[in-house]
Formats: sequence, C-alpha cells, structure tokens
Amino acid sequence: MDNLSRRLLQASCAVALTAAIASPAQAQSTRKDLKTGNKFFEQENYRAALPYYEKVLAKDPNNAKALFNAGISYMSFDKEKASDYIYKAQKLKPKVSKDVEYWLGRVDHLNYNFDEAVAHFQAYNATLKKNDQRKEELAQLIQHSKNAKVQFNSPKDIFVKNLGPTINTQFSEHSPVISSDNKMLIFTSRGENVTGATGKVSDKKNKSVAADGEYYEDIFEAARVDDENWQKPRSLSGVLNGKGHDASIQLFDNDTKMLMYRNDNNGDIFVTDKSGGDWTAPKALDGNINSKAFESDAFITPDGLTIYFSTGKYSEDGTLDLYTSTRTSTGSDWGTARSLGANINTKYDDDSPYLSKDGKTLYFSSRGHNTMGGYDIFKSDYDEAGRKWGPAQNMGYPVNTPDDDSYYRLSPDGSYAYLSSYRIGGYGEKDIYTINYIKNANIVGKVFSSKDSTTVIPGVELVFSGSQADKTALSFRDVTKPDGAYQVAVLSGRTYQVAVSKDGKPIETQEFAVPVSTNDSTTITKNFYINYVDTTQTNMFATKNIYFDTDKYKLRPESITTLKEISQVLMANPGINISVEGHCDSRNTDEYNMVLGQNRANAAFNYLKKQGIAEARMTTVSYGERRPAAPNDSPENMQLNRRDEFKVVLKEGEAMPTMTAPTSATDTGMSGSTTTTTTTAAPLSPGKSKVKLADGTKVKTKVDEDSDKVKVKTKGSAGEKSKTVTKNGELDAKAKDANGKKTKVKAKN
Repeated sequence: MDNLSRRLLQASCAVALTAAIASPAQAQSTRKDLKTGNKFFEQENYRAALPYYEKVLAKDPNNAKALFNAGISYMSFDKEKASDYIYKAQKLKPKVSKDVEYWLGRVDHLNYNFDEAVAHFQAYNATLKKNDQRKEELAQLIQHSKNAKVQFNSPKDIFVKNLGPTINTQFSEHSPVISSDNKMLIFTSRGENVTGATGKVSDKKNKSVAADGEYYEDIFEAARVDDENWQKPRSLSGVLNGKGHDASIQLFDNDTKMLMYRNDNNGDIFVTDKSGGDWTAPKALDGNINSKAFESDAFITPDGLTIYFSTGKYSEDGTLDLYTSTRTSTGSDWGTARSLGANINTKYDDDSPYLSKDGKTLYFSSRGHNTMGGYDIFKSDYDEAGRKWGPAQNMGYPVNTPDDDSYYRLSPDGSYAYLSSYRIGGYGEKDIYTINYIKNANIVGKVFSSKDSTTVIPGVELVFSGSQADKTALSFRDVTKPDGAYQVAVLSGRTYQVAVSKDGKPIETQEFAVPVSTNDSTTITKNFYINYVDTTQTNMFATKNIYFDTDKYKLRPESITTLKEISQVLMANPGINISVEGHCDSRNTDEYNMVLGQNRANAAFNYLKKQGIAEARMTTVSYGERRPAAPNDSPENMQLNRRDEFKVVLKEGEAMPTMTAPTSATDTGMSGSTTTTTTTAAPLSPGKSKVKLADGTKVKTKVDEDSDKVKVKTKGSAGEKSKTVTKNGELDAKAKDANGKKTKVKAKN
C-alpha cells in the first residue's frame, strides 16, 4: 500500500474510534465490535478487521463508518464488494470521511471505471492545499487511470487463465517457478497450510501470522497431472523455513539449485542446493548482492555468471531498483553491482527481473513508467549497439490490470508465461495465472444444401469476418472445392460472421464461435448448411472443357472443334442457357488470374456468338485460380486448371430438361443472325416426343421409322417459332422471332 493510502487509513481510523465512543445510544456489543474492528484496521490487518465490521453491519446495516472502513478493507480481497460498501457509505453520509473522494477514486480505478476514478481524484485534489505533499502522489494516481484507460481500450489477443483451486486459495499465491521439464511448479503461498516462523502448520492455537495479520509466506511444490491439473501442493518448509517470509525465486543449473527470498536482514536473496530428494539449508548471497536494505527478487543467467536483482540499497527512499552483477567462471563471489539504467529504473519500485532464454529480452515489474496502477509487467530489448537496455514497454492489457501484476516467468519452451496477479474473478488475493498468446485455429469442413443436407456445393465463397481484441478488423476467406470442402486458418477465441456467397451473389450470413486455441495445431470441423440449390449443372457439358496455353487466352484448334460441338447442342436446344467459366493455374497473382480467367471466358463467349448463339443465352464468369480442378503441383495438373468450363443455367428449383441431340444445329437467336454447322450424331429413336423447357418453350420432335427424317418444332412463350427438318443429310429450317422477323436456312451435309 502506498504512503498516501496509509496516512489516510490512519486518519480514517482515528475518526472511526471517536465516532464509536461518541455514540452512547448504540448497543454495547456494537460499540465493542466497531472498536475492535477499528483497532485491526489501524494496524492494516484487514482480514482480522472485516469480521467485526460485518457483525456491526448485521445489526446496523446503515452504519456508514463501518461500511466505509469495511469497504477499504475489502479492497485486498473483493474489489466489487469494496466499491459497493464505500459508495453506500458515501450515499448514507456524504461526509463519512474527508478522504471519501480519494477512496471512491481508488475503488473505481480497481473496478475499471477509469473516467470516474479521475473525476474523484481531481475532486479530492481540489481539497488539498498547494504545498500538500499528497498532490504529487495524487497526480500519479490520475495518470495511472489515464494509462489504464489507454491500455484497456487497446487489449492484446492474450488468454489469461487461473491455475485453479488446487494451487490458488483465498490467500495470496505468487512467485511461480517452473521446472525445466515443465512437470513441477514451485510457488509461494500465504495460505492456511504455511508454517511461518514456528515450523508447524498454523492452526487456531498456533497463529503463524505476520504483522499485517496474514500468514507468513512459505514455499510449496506441486507436480503436474496434465495440461490443466496439478497434484495437491507439498510444503517445502523443512530446512527452507526461516524466521518469517520465505519465497521461491528461480530454479537454475539443471534444476539442482534454487534462488529464494528470506526476510532475514530486512530481506535477502539466498541459494539452496538439491541433495537427493530435498533441499539443503539456504545460504545468503554475498555482500555485493545482499545489504541491510531490502533485496526482493533475482534472476541468474543459464551460465551462472550473471545475476539481475532488485535492491533498495542505492535509492534515497529505499524504493527498489534493478541491478546486475557478474562473476568469473572460477570465482564464487559476485562483482560490483551495476544499475540497469534509466530506461529500466524509475523513482518508484522496479522489481522481479527475468530474462528470455536468448538473453535479449528483460521482463520486470514496475510501479513506474506508464503502469496501469500498482505493479505492471514490462519488457525491454537489449540494444547491442548501445550496449544497454532499451525503453521499457508495457505488456498491455490483459497481461496487466489496474492492480498489482508481477513475477512474470516464461514456460521452458517460451510459448506461454506464468504471473501473479490480483484480478477480478480470482479466488481471493493474488493468484497465479498462465498467459497465452491466442493462436490460429484451422477450420475445415464442407458446404451442403440445407434442402437435403447431403448435396455438396462447390464454388461457395466463405468470408469469416471478426475483430482482434483491439477491434482491428479480421477477414479470412476460402472457396469450396469440387467436393464442397473448404479450409481456412482464423484467429481463435472469438465469434465470426461468416458471409456465404456464390458467383458473387450473397446467400446468407451465419455466426460461428471459435474457441480459444493456444497452439497452432488445433483443427475444428465446421460444416455449413445453406439455403441454396445449385442451378448450374455440369453433366451436359462435363466433357466439353477447353484448355489454354500458359498465360494465354487464344483458342487452340481443338478448342474450336469443341466449341462448334457446343454451339450445335445449343442450336438444337434453344431453351438452354449456359455459363462460360474461365479458370487459371496458380502461377501468377490472384488479381492477375481473375483478369486472365475473364479473358478466357470471353474468348469462348465471342466464338459461340459468331456461331449464332445469342448473347442473352450466355453469361461469363472468372474464377481465376480459386477453383482448381487439380493441385497445382505438376505441369500436367496445371494444364488441367487452365480451362473454360460450360454449365447449364437453370432457374432455382428446376430440373435438367430432356435434351435434343443435334444432327445439325441452327440458332436464330435474338439477334436474328443464323449460322449453321453440321455434325454426326447418334441415331435418334423413332417416335414422337414433347417437352416444355424451363423458359416455357415447347419442343415437339418427330422421328420416322427409318430415322432418316427428323422434324423439330419449337414455340416460345413470346410467340417465337421455329421448324427444322433434316432428311438424308439435308437441313431445311424456318424461324420467326417475337417481332415477326422470319429466317430460312437450307443446307446439305
């Protein structure tokens, strides 16, 4: 707790004592409970004070002074309850304390109400005299709230997870140390199972408590069960137990040595060796590290030759700074300590150093720099050229919070980190958490028609739209393959809006929540069922693809032959419309290939138009490289992808009509021009047939018994008519369009 808070607590307690004595109307037991609570409150023993305040409030729920002091006490255990109590006290009695605006600012800050916190701090500041020393501290608190608002509004994509009730308790757990094989966690606890200075587990008769009323710190270890669970912690007190607080710091030298803290000599750094299955008696580091001042935390490099540590020895007011010292490979004593410099150290506490495995990044905790409040985790990169540590960078929210965040320690493989923090949603005071950067998840699946849930739909574009934690937009896309399958890697841990479209036309939007993934190997299967019927059928022209040379859209001779066959089919079936689809291999960019694919589709379109196929019966589309027929992993497969495909276009819900196979084909089209080509066709079966096409055109066909004469009559919904007779290889065709224009064609095979 900062100095300003302590002074205000002492003043508040004095007022509370006076109020208790000056209330003769209150019951004797209530006065006694309030007086006892205030006594513990004055000693900053908030855990002991709270039961007495709650007794008072059980009898007198509107006791403003009990609410106010209880609210301040709850700040260490329940931030939200602290806010409720202090606000209620202020509402009942606006002048419950002359410092009420200060404490309202504190609880608002801890509960992420940063603008309100600044307003309360400014209101309190206005009550102070110009030369009041508290103004400087208050200015810092205002800046903390402003910093916190900036960090909170630009969060990182980070997953913070509590280690759970096996490790964490309603008391404080901190200083996590993980073994090099990631199977053992060593940590510090102030829970009920500590032994403190007595060497015995605390109980009602054996109160092993420190001056603040909390249990002493002890060191525990817990074996990992799996990624999510730990075995019940085991106390390492034994020989490691000192006269008061004992805390874990670091395992090093292949986990055979451990740095630890003891509050001997106002707080020193010790080292202990592992012998067999237990630890030896700790030994204090030499005088270049430890001093009569407070030494809090340390880190030794893997080679054992350099130490980074926090000490109050060199500051005027005893605040902690970070220093480093080296020793020779043969020496056991540490050399003269050197400051880590102004980029790291501030006039506030700077503590808890930790280096990355490559030694190029320093992580530490600080109450200075641009902290969100209390201790925040910072990092600094080493400047090789300048031979110094670079500017401190706040690790941001949610690594940091408005309260204390410290003891940042990387896992052995560096993929995630541990830290100790008091944050909303924990088990009590400080808890140990893991910090994971959120990773991509591989989403795979297929797109089906919701009408039968079995028909796959190729060529469907899926666009996953979401946002990062800081609201930056995210977008990931893929197009379904011929088997309806898609695959896309998306940033996990958020809900996406998935826009589904085909041929550039939107179909629908679905919502898909992707759970948090903390590794890049997570695969999630998600099938989409959409309200869509594929009206583009491929069976009629499945063998009619035409192919192109690399980077070309000029028609090959064999392509012209295929296009003539397609034109004949279209002439014989005037009610059929087609889509001409251009495709490419993946040699060039997607943008380039979209243009090239369109040029290829246009080449076929223009040729068919010259053959007499009306423009209105044809559409073109380019898919570029987005719909490969084969993997682009060989020249042969790439040739399969450089193609045009031709698909019949039907209205939604319509089935493929019965087709008339051409013997020769004529198309008068909507332009009135006529082009005739002849081809050898399979013999038609004798008899008569009638069919009504999708656009309403009626087609009558009559084939004589010897199959040497075929008569085809068509009548369109707009009044257009045609009559085609083929006999012994000769064609006689007449047509009249909707405007009454007539056309006649005669040809011999």
